[in-house]
Amino acid sequence: MSSLFSFKMPEHGFFVTGEPMIYMADVLIVLVTLGIIFVLTYFKKWRWLWDEWLTTVDHKRIGIMYIISALLMLFRGGVDALLMRTQLAWPGLNFLNAQHYDEIFTTHGTIMILFMAMPFIVGLMNVAVPLQIGARDVAFPELNAVSFWLFFAGAMLFNISFVIGGSPDAGWTSYTPLAGNELDPGPGENYYLLGLQIAGIGTLMTGINFLVTIIKMRAPGMTLMKMPLFTWSTLITSVIIIFAFPVLTVALALLTIDRLFGAHFFTVTAGGMPMMWANLFWIWGHPEVYIVILPAFGIFSEVISTFARKRLFGYRAMVYSMVAISALSFIVWLHHFFTMGQGPWINSFFGVSTMLIAIPTGVKVFNWLLTLHKGRIEFTQPMLWALAFIPSFLIGGVTGVMLAAVPADYQYHNSYFLISHFHYVLIGGTVFGCFAGLTYWWPKMFGHKLDERLGKWAFWVFNIGFHLCFIPMYLVGLQGMTRRIYTYPAETGWGPINMVETIGAFIMGIGFLIFCYCVYYSARFGERDVTGDAWDGRTLEWSLSSPAPHYNFAHIPKVEALDAWWHMKKEKGKKKEKPEPYKPIHMPNNTGMPIVMSAFMFVAGFGFVFEWYLLAIGGLIGVLLCMLWRSFNDYDSHHYVSVEEIKKHEMAS
Repeated sequence: MSSLFSFKMPEHGFFVTGEPMIYMADVLIVLVTLGIIFVLTYFKKWRWLWDEWLTTVDHKRIGIMYIISALLMLFRGGVDALLMRTQLAWPGLNFLNAQHYDEIFTTHGTIMILFMAMPFIVGLMNVAVPLQIGARDVAFPELNAVSFWLFFAGAMLFNISFVIGGSPDAGWTSYTPLAGNELDPGPGENYYLLGLQIAGIGTLMTGINFLVTIIKMRAPGMTLMKMPLFTWSTLITSVIIIFAFPVLTVALALLTIDRLFGAHFFTVTAGGMPMMWANLFWIWGHPEVYIVILPAFGIFSEVISTFARKRLFGYRAMVYSMVAISALSFIVWLHHFFTMGQGPWINSFFGVSTMLIAIPTGVKVFNWLLTLHKGRIEFTQPMLWALAFIPSFLIGGVTGVMLAAVPADYQYHNSYFLISHFHYVLIGGTVFGCFAGLTYWWPKMFGHKLDERLGKWAFWVFNIGFHLCFIPMYLVGLQGMTRRIYTYPAETGWGPINMVETIGAFIMGIGFLIFCYCVYYSARFGERDVTGDAWDGRTLEWSLSSPAPHYNFAHIPKVEALDAWWHMKKEKGKKKEKPEPYKPIHMPNNTGMPIVMSAFMFVAGFGFVFEWYLLAIGGLIGVLLCMLWRSFNDYDSHHYVSVEEIKKHEMAS
């Protein structure tokens, strides 16, 4: 029992040492932290930060915090990618040793999927969906804040691993037995399990919250078939989250119990099944792909319709195709095991189901093209990202169908052909969608547009770098270059192609830096959105001032048609309606409970990572006390916005 509560140190030390890049990271972390503390202290912004952001329950501000976090994770994951590409740029390089490469390989994939794509998508949901359905907030505002801070706690726990204790190194899929204690001792894999568990709980809460919000809080007259496509994609994604994320929670819990408490759920010699981890992981993992791509489809639908100046072609077909994709997403996971010796009838079933999912996806592509047909297309930044998505995703989709052919998959599966395929889907689909949504809703979030000239430079540089990096991967994959290698001999002839890929990766990095400068430049000099309708939009968020007030709508709108705001603008002046009087608006109070509870969850996770159970139990007790406090202190959780305040804001806007 005494060992259960002892504070034992990791075998290789508490802080990571021996790598110059780690020492540089340590210095940068200290300098950035001191810089933030200095700025907040010098400008006396601590109280403002706490009152306006850290304790907020406003869905729009929570969405902005998600997006800022996602952009930071994009930078971190992008640096990992550049380090890997530098190591692979030429045969026989020793820029990274094998262990360091494995760690960067693992953190890159995990960060980009779980801590970049997911929060970026959820952030855009928070910004846009309540405004699109005419709601004043999400159904559970405080739970929304808890969701964000749990994600943030999980992300921070995962990210400190490379300077404290050591990063996970079993790949982003963490297959057993490689991820078990016998082959992967130390805290690295524990960081993976606990970081994903904490962030995943937050994501599950988000799915529940948005499902209830969309079902119960739509404006009067907004039937399901009058909802914007982005709202539809959020609704369907929320359903997938609710069914998929509990599977990940169970898988992570089982492997954590294996590693920390000596169980054998995944140990063959003790009656366990390593393949059970692979099945559980991909039962979650393949729907996860559609969790991050379906909202991007919704964003492209909004952007293309807005800048083609046309109603979206085949609205109902788009909705039904998303429903079909969501259903099929749960019966394709076994295509990850085609090379693992399954029976022919199993391979055939999952090969066919994988091909079938291309049909509703193809329907969407044709609908977007037909929306563009004879449209008055305006080539803004959001539209460029949306248009670039179509050929990029088409390349990824067609090669996905090639991978669904079981005999061919034996050749492609463990090669760089597959690497290129899923990057074309995830970057050409999800990342392009995130940037399309960010540039589209930027005026609604911050009250000004992003500079078009700089934004288009960022787009073209990033897009050229993307294709230059990943098209050659198809070629080198067909030449036999396998995944998960950190070096290769010159005799293979892969060196020149890998050098081109590395150049493309660095060009993508330059594109991202141009975008960051565009954000800074636009904040100072960008065109201000004084109308609230920056793009002559079609949906309800463009009926509000920019940025939208914290209560969103002074009067809840009445929806009469699809593209509600477009319809209202057309009908304006035809009907003479007496303006409704303003009434006090009920809104939730800000609260520090979510950030405090998530801090306790971080402490508990850190304790479990190092098997410091006294610290872990203390953190869990803190979480429980926060829940109890919230349960018995609900009397001061809301306030009313006065009529005078509403009038003042509405007159100003």
